[in-house]
Amino acid sequence: MSYIMVDIESDGPIPGDFSMICFGAVLVNEELDTTFYGKLKPISGNFNPDALAVSGFSREETMNFDDPETMMLQFEDWIKTHSKGRPIFISDNNGFDWMFICWYFHHFIKRNPFGYSSRRLSDLYCGLEKDTFAQWKHLRKTEHTHHPVDDAKGNAEVLLHMKKEMGLKIGLK
Repeated sequence: MSYIMVDIESDGPIPGDFSMICFGAVLVNEELDTTFYGKLKPISGNFNPDALAVSGFSREETMNFDDPETMMLQFEDWIKTHSKGRPIFISDNNGFDWMFICWYFHHFIKRNPFGYSSRRLSDLYCGLEKDTFAQWKHLRKTEHTHHPVDDAKGNAEVLLHMKKEMGLKIGLK
């Protein structure tokens, strides 16, 4: 099984009514050098300017991004190429990131290579610390920039810290 850390940026709170603008993924291994980055053309006329601003892109720029179906097929191929066994989706905020990735996979290509479940990094950390309010973001080495590959990489660094320093058994070789 392979853990794939994912982060997304969107122009609003929910898929369908709003659009996933870009996303990044990192195969969680010691090197963290296997990444994917996708920029997607909006699927809706709706957008929240404040939400879009987080991505650093203008609405005009996003209109020239890639076709969502093509991008999801490329991401599926990347997952199949780089994961061993069942790929496991994990993110900082899987309630948000998973919602978009799952919706886009099912809407555009009628399947999701991750299946029907995901993991949340924060919950794993809180469980190890036995503290539901435990803070973990200070463990990132890569700066949190809102570029989804940077953010996914920083979160993957935390997962590796949890494996090495805290004894989390996650099946990574």
